[in-house]
Amino acid sequence: MRARLISVGERMPNWVAEGFAEYVKRLSRELPLDLVELRLGERGKGRDLVRALEDEGAAMLAAIPRGSHVVALDGRGKAWSSEELAAQLSAWRMAGRDPVFLIGGPDGLAATALARADQRFSLGALTFPHMLARLILAEQLYRAVSLLGNHPYHRA
Repeated sequence: MRARLISVGERMPNWVAEGFAEYVKRLSRELPLDLVELRLGERGKGRDLVRALEDEGAAMLAAIPRGSHVVALDGRGKAWSSEELAAQLSAWRMAGRDPVFLIGGPDGLAATALARADQRFSLGALTFPHMLARLILAEQLYRAVSLLGNHPYHRA
């Protein structure tokens, strides 16, 4: 199984990029994680926010491999515990579907991306910057893989 993270926004701050790279390295054998960074839709004075979100959504949909299980990170989604995320990973593996995670930009995910999602996952009631959400997701995927492999990383 291979995972993909499709995220709006480029150029993570160094501390986020280094942390994300560390978890990608740790996941490399059990769950390779690919990052697809999409350009932020044009925003600002005289720009149409709806159009920017539509552009981001179209780019996201184009980056989803056929046959993938799509999970949108959305504040209105289901908040899974680390154990529940591990169970989800196991189920996706058994179904033979690679998970694809979607993280929107500062204005969230486009309606088309949300509609394409097979599931919606919330990192909790807190609001995180989308760059930090990438790092948290990568760490939680590593934790879930560790739980499935009975690795001592998870000590809850």
